[in-house]
Amino acid sequence: MARQYDALTPTLRDFIDRQHVFFTGSAADTGRVNVSPRGTDWFRVVDDRSVIYLDRIGSGNETAAHLRVNGRLTVMFCAFEGAPMILRLYGRGRVLRRGGTDYAALLAQCFDGREPPGARQLVILDVDLVQTSCGFGVPLLDYRAPRDALDRWAEAKGDDGLLAYQREKNTHSMDGIPTGLFGDEDVEPHR
Repeated sequence: MARQYDALTPTLRDFIDRQHVFFTGSAADTGRVNVSPRGTDWFRVVDDRSVIYLDRIGSGNETAAHLRVNGRLTVMFCAFEGAPMILRLYGRGRVLRRGGTDYAALLAQCFDGREPPGARQLVILDVDLVQTSCGFGVPLLDYRAPRDALDRWAEAKGDDGLLAYQREKNTHSMDGIPTGLFGDEDVEPHR
């Protein structure tokens, strides 16, 4: 049975701490819906109504583009081990570009100033609804370890290679929406 909350409870925060993966869902007003899996090693609960994750360079940057258009973001956790549960965090998201003052402050506050190889931006979700559901249909899976492939790829690319890759792959969504990664302001960011 689904239950809704105004904020994260201590029990739900504990559930998040035990997870190894989360998914983000975003969409512009038209075009494709994006769902992305992410490891929780760079995810933090800031308080009962906000969470943050350090986003790393990937083959696209759909979430950033969608957030600039309308700010809608959902984060979902599923229990693959232990008691079944699905936890969804609904709200408004925003992106802080790497290198800015706010980025540096939150990096220090939430991640002890550390960045993984290939750090791209911070995504903040201001939660307006928390919902749990049974998760009975989620399979049981055994967690082995985080993958190090992204670390190795980013280190091999080096700073110049990563910058070139981002300019080629991360400045627009697959539907052509600017991501704002390098300050391109041809779409008014959502606030």
